Amino acid sequence: MEVIPAIDLLAGRCVRLYQGDYEQSQVFDENPVEVAQRWAAAGATRLHLVDLDGA
Repeated sequence: MEVIPAIDLLAGRCVRLYQGDYEQSQVFDENPVEVAQRWAAAGATRLHLVDLDGA
């Protein structure tokens, strides 16, 4: 089984939405590139990116 980490982007930041509500988003990191690099350093070969501004 392969686990693919996901990064949700909103206004250029890594976020998690509460029940899909854009008004209830929690920012996890301001720099998505650094988050992707950390996943790659941890061994991830793929990333699932979701641009919530375009969704």
